Amino acid sequence: MRLGVISRLVTLGWAAAVATTSTKGLQDLLERRLPNHCDDFVFTLVESPLTNASSHQNDDYAISNSNGSIGIQGNSVSALATGLRRYFTDVAHVDIYWFIGSRLDQAPSSLPRPNGTVAGSSIVPWRYFFNTVTFSYTTPFWSWSDWELELDWLALHGVNLPLAWVGFEKILLESFLDINLTTSEIIPFFSGPAFQSWNRFGNIQGSWGGELPLSWIDQQFELQKKILERMLELGMTPTLPAFTGFVPRALSERYPNASVVNGSRWEDFPPEYTNTTFLEPSDPLFAKLQESVIEKQIEYYGNITSFYTLDQYNENDPFSGDLDYLRNITHGTWQSLKDANPAAIWVMQGWLFYSNSDFWTNERIEAYLSGVENDSDMLILDLFSESQPQWQRTDSYYGKPWIWNELHDYGGNQGLYGQVDNVTINAIEALNNSSDLVGFGLTPEGQEGNEIVYTLLLDQAWSQTPIDTTQYFHNWVSTRYTGNNTIPSTLYTAWELLRTSAYNNTNLVSNAVPKAIYELAPNVTGLVNRTGHHPTSINYNPQSVVDAFNALLNASKEDDALWTNAAYQHDFVDITRQVISNTFLSSYTTLISTWNKTSSQPNTTLLAQQATTLTDLLNTLDDVLSTLPQFSLSTWINSARALAGNTTNSSAVADFYEYNARNQITLWGPEGEINDYASKSWGGLVGDYYLPRWQVFLNYIVVTPPENYDASVARAGVKAVEDGFQVPGSGLGMRRERVAKGLQGVVEEDVGPLLERIGVV
Repeated sequence: MRLGVISRLVTLGWAAAVATTSTKGLQDLLERRLPNHCDDFVFTLVESPLTNASSHQNDDYAISNSNGSIGIQGNSVSALATGLRRYFTDVAHVDIYWFIGSRLDQAPSSLPRPNGTVAGSSIVPWRYFFNTVTFSYTTPFWSWSDWELELDWLALHGVNLPLAWVGFEKILLESFLDINLTTSEIIPFFSGPAFQSWNRFGNIQGSWGGELPLSWIDQQFELQKKILERMLELGMTPTLPAFTGFVPRALSERYPNASVVNGSRWEDFPPEYTNTTFLEPSDPLFAKLQESVIEKQIEYYGNITSFYTLDQYNENDPFSGDLDYLRNITHGTWQSLKDANPAAIWVMQGWLFYSNSDFWTNERIEAYLSGVENDSDMLILDLFSESQPQWQRTDSYYGKPWIWNELHDYGGNQGLYGQVDNVTINAIEALNNSSDLVGFGLTPEGQEGNEIVYTLLLDQAWSQTPIDTTQYFHNWVSTRYTGNNTIPSTLYTAWELLRTSAYNNTNLVSNAVPKAIYELAPNVTGLVNRTGHHPTSINYNPQSVVDAFNALLNASKEDDALWTNAAYQHDFVDITRQVISNTFLSSYTTLISTWNKTSSQPNTTLLAQQATTLTDLLNTLDDVLSTLPQFSLSTWINSARALAGNTTNSSAVADFYEYNARNQITLWGPEGEINDYASKSWGGLVGDYYLPRWQVFLNYIVVTPPENYDASVARAGVKAVEDGFQVPGSGLGMRRERVAKGLQGVVEEDVGPLLERIGVV
């Protein structure tokens, strides 16, 4: 099937882009995660001949009993890694997870051997992972141990084409130095650690609240070398950055004849932080910088990939809509890539065709893509395939190979959400209807929850027919809670309730993870019924999540050991968070309805009672979230500060990193340009930021009837809280005397009584 596109990929070296032919990386993974059973496994790599196009369409693995050992055979290291996970999930009933980490050690002490042979074949050659902005919303302050878990997860889930942005500022700094810019001219161009993704996209330039230290650049470069080495060991082909064309403004002064234009203003940021200078690909200096960037990466990392990510117009329209201009931009960029590395394949996010669809007519898209004259020299990520696919309207990107992706999450928001039908049925339909589709991928802006919907698509990459999600969710429960005395039936009930409600959105007016309204700046209007990809509308019956909460609670009554199960703890907190979020929404609606009916003599007693319900919900939520580090603001802040290390002026550097961390999840900009975009339901953030904002707002409207309401007065009180929170070291109260109760204590003494009092359970 689809031999034409596969043969073209093989001709250009796509199928040959195998990161390693050694199984040592998998043995090392076992040493990390299951050290007492390393000798139980035997890996056999059987590579397919490069001349056989059809054999390289799929990765294949087979698991069997091999002379008493667990034998795993595959035609790539990625296939072997996928087979290893398949053994863990289907035979040993354990898995590895975000947040709670590896549960592989919960496997039986004597590992079971497979009955017969378990085989699998991928239906697409590539399984992609990461969005450029994930490196700012989720990973900017990650340590090597965080990356080790992530990379093991990726390998075991079959990812073989991950994006690898970490440390790019080192490459860019040196390349700019090579053309005689000075360090003092270059550093002000770079953005802070939590905002580098948008600097790389050309949306913003510079940094507010401080300047990016050279120590950060060197530190991240060293981290990138570790990341890339591990990717290669685990059978992954990294996608590295290329030179996009965005340059420091000082370049125009040093090269006054350079062909540069200024990008458009992004998100109403002040001009000093946006309108980024773009060096046009027609300028000889562009090719020189491209060559420098790619050669330096080959020098430092080795000739490890043909794939280069390059996005020039992410939410930033081209200087001109003229068709020849657009074609020349891509043609010049493509030529610079091929001159620097003849094997180069340009990887581009297709987000611009959706986000800036007013500009990107089909005629312009076709002209822009036509500049890459060899179709197989480009790989396009259809970034939001599950909700807003662009491949149909562009006739499968006019012949360019492309990947079907699930975006799902914006800004790292945390609401329960999924589209289990879309990522199974729709993905297979696309595969059957587009001969240029060569992969499935995950492109979330933030990797903050709903793990099951991401594993679902990666597993769909190994099934010719849409996965039966009923069985899939049942199996998920069986492996996720392994290690407990029992798996009570009510756990299966809880996840089936979620599968058919929060995880099966079919109303694409709201098409991504919902945002809790308590995370938004308080107001009397504009908070509810938001749609799009930052919705506050709930497209399922909220009672379903309440019922799932009750089912989880009943499971613990049947087996008290669940309270010490890391998976159960995480899921209980997550579902409790959603119950309280939904309850806050309905309680807020009630309060605003009451307030709107008041006259010059408001019923302050009733309004005060309703306001108390809202603040009680936030207080209780903060207690619940604070019981686990993955739901705590302190984890984010401490990770940021830790990266300052013991460098010169480390306290000031740590404060700058902390300011970056605080600003991104709150104001997102020096003056709140995209306020609350990256909001999080984290313990400490709820109690020390969202709660005070709501308190000052509620205190105002309880005593202020609608006819006397002054939005500027209400906003001023909220803004004062927001500004105060930006200061490093502020807040983080954590109320440790309550957290000391542990999750079970908080649920039994606080959550349960509150939800009963207000009639939720």
